[in-house]
Amino acid sequence: MKQLWSAQAVLAPSSPEAVLPASAQRSMASLKKSGSMAPALHKWHHRPAHVFVPSAAYIVTAGTLHKQHHFQNAERLRLLQNELFAAAAAYNWELQAWALFANHYHFIAYAPADAATLKRMLQRFHSATSRAINRLDSMPGRQVWFQFWDTCLTHEVSYYARLNYAHNNAVHHGLASVAEQYEFCSAAWFATNADPAFYKRVCSYKYDKVKIEDDF
Repeated sequence: MKQLWSAQAVLAPSSPEAVLPASAQRSMASLKKSGSMAPALHKWHHRPAHVFVPSAAYIVTAGTLHKQHHFQNAERLRLLQNELFAAAAAYNWELQAWALFANHYHFIAYAPADAATLKRMLQRFHSATSRAINRLDSMPGRQVWFQFWDTCLTHEVSYYARLNYAHNNAVHHGLASVAEQYEFCSAAWFATNADPAFYKRVCSYKYDKVKIEDDF
């Protein structure tokens, strides 16, 4: 099937919510000490951007064909995460948030000078992960990914709300009680690398009314 390609400016709600509790920080520290976080997470070198740049930040969502759970275990999710990092680095897309699941993903990234490279970056990412999963399942040529949606974030509030949405998406899907406990998202990385004031600011934005394709 042909992929769908879209780009649109959006608005997000501006009401703040409570900052994540101290227990989240303790959970994250425990995970790091135990070594259960993905090795690739420790190697990711970008720090979260403190300044919002209009028309440069994008949120991207993609789902598998028929919502099949091709990435249903830690090994496959780690593969998905590593390939996302590799594709983003290859095309100079600076990741700010990500959340990876068995049948879909979300990420937010700052574009390089040529934002049109997003399509090529996603093609590389989808091709590499499809080949790897099809080898594991002995299903050569099978279509893994169905379609993707991209949105250019042109409003600061929209950007912050979606950062918080992505960090907490595992909680939204019932995969973790605290965002930092889910290995294949950016919540723990963000808490560790972001300036404390910036971290608190992002966590203060409500995301329950954010409109993102997330019916998976």
